[in-house]
Amino acid sequence: MARSIATARPVPPPRPGSVGDRVRARLDGVDPTWIGLAVFVAALVIYIASNPARQNFYDHFVWQADAYLHGRFAITWPVVIDGFSNEYFQDVYPLAAAPGYALLPFPPLPAVLLIPFVALGGLGTDAALLVAGLGAVNVALAWRLTSRVTPDRLAALVATAFYGFGTVAWYAAMLGSTWFAAHVVASFFLFVAITLAIDGEARERVRATARRWPLDGRQFAAGLIFGVAALARLTTILGLPFFVAVGSGGSVWRRGLSAALGAAIPVAVLLAYNLASSGQLFEPGYDYLYQTETVPIPGGLLAQVFPSLQAIGYHPGTWSAEDLRYLPQNLVIMLAWLPVVQPQCGLDGLFSTTCALIRPDPLGMSLLLTSPAYLLAIPALLAGWRDRLVIGAVAAVGLIAAADLVHFSQGWVQFGYRFSNDFAPFALILVTLGIARLGLRRSVLGLVAVSVLVNAWGVFWGVALGW
Repeated sequence: MARSIATARPVPPPRPGSVGDRVRARLDGVDPTWIGLAVFVAALVIYIASNPARQNFYDHFVWQADAYLHGRFAITWPVVIDGFSNEYFQDVYPLAAAPGYALLPFPPLPAVLLIPFVALGGLGTDAALLVAGLGAVNVALAWRLTSRVTPDRLAALVATAFYGFGTVAWYAAMLGSTWFAAHVVASFFLFVAITLAIDGEARERVRATARRWPLDGRQFAAGLIFGVAALARLTTILGLPFFVAVGSGGSVWRRGLSAALGAAIPVAVLLAYNLASSGQLFEPGYDYLYQTETVPIPGGLLAQVFPSLQAIGYHPGTWSAEDLRYLPQNLVIMLAWLPVVQPQCGLDGLFSTTCALIRPDPLGMSLLLTSPAYLLAIPALLAGWRDRLVIGAVAAVGLIAAADLVHFSQGWVQFGYRFSNDFAPFALILVTLGIARLGLRRSVLGLVAVSVLVNAWGVFWGVALGW
């Protein structure tokens, strides 16, 4: 852990006169801010055009923001107000002591950010449109991050395209419903915090500073912003080891202490919020939902190969909502779950919503199928296993993924594996390093292209099926 991160990543020399050579020369001559702006505009157009109808069917956070504006934690439920209904909402925690009101179990940050918009637009606020816009900002932030990780701007741009259109970040942003909105909001703060930490370390390597205080202000700020992400997706807080490994501060202890104290502030705010809203430090709504809403889910195509997976089993009577015994079946969903195949539909049913030859399984799909370019992280792991940037990113991905995998539910209904959004900004570092190391050979571009095509297919089906 004492080994420092490198200030420059190797750039494979392009062939003289190659297309990559010419594109790099063009990119190197452009202000990176303009590249980021172009990335944002492209993502915004694609995200909005992917789902122009935006039903806003599940807009829990709009109702939560409205409750805040009325001085309440609880939303009115189930009701119809001015033509807007929430009677069909899932994931609500009815208050027995206050009939007609319910708490939402989700961390509050997305609703807090919606307050000014709901103040102007009321219950008709198009939250999904706002989420699409923030998702596009995240793609620009991904460019900002990848261009710090490698000086090869073309490799950074390819990695950015992978994040924006080759992962389920696209699906989450274009859909924008409650659960996906939380991922998009959390990702924004993760990108800002990670980049701040990397910039802090680079700055410290260039200019030594006298350390009179036990805390480093820049690393404290990185930890604070990182902690804010947990106010949208709690499991992201387990990415803290990245900020122990990477950032300003000069030593592992100073980096870690500064980041941990910064992150502790938003976590304390969340605990205080839970106590004020529900009377408990830990939100009781999830346990209520676990006990009342869980039903077996059909196993899909994989069950034909493994009969033991005929249905994904839940055990609310004997297992806790976060239980290690859920890890094996959830790991299968994350890495091996297959799409639904119906041979009887034939080739005519490739895009039929009534009888499709192949379509996504609403339970999820393997990351290796939906985003195979994640495999490009492997060269970074093999070559940089002593690099603190690699160590921190791997630790963050591993701990966040482990916390998600022991949760009873894995994000149904969805395309792909939406919980991967929780660790995608950290995983993107590894993918970027892998791309920079391998160069833009055909296999690299092929994996990225397949990832984009599969996610475009998933976006189509998510909209077509009304997910």
